[in-house]
Amino acid sequence: MANLKLTVEGMTCQGCVRSVEKKLSNVPGVASARVDLEAKRATVAYDSTRTTAEQMIAAVEQIGFNASIV
Repeated sequence: MANLKLTVEGMTCQGCVRSVEKKLSNVPGVASARVDLEAKRATVAYDSTRTTAEQMIAAVEQIGFNASIV
């Protein structure tokens, strides 16, 4: 299991947090996703043989937020 930290810009409420966590959790290979609204960070545990950082960033951007690797 690998870990990835992302900066997520554009979140304004807990609804945004839930949306980002749900979207990341639905990426194949992601075991868990935890998002901190105040820190604007997502911490993701994932199987690096099944997904990449780029795929997770693309998933977050599909729902209207900007994401980048910390």
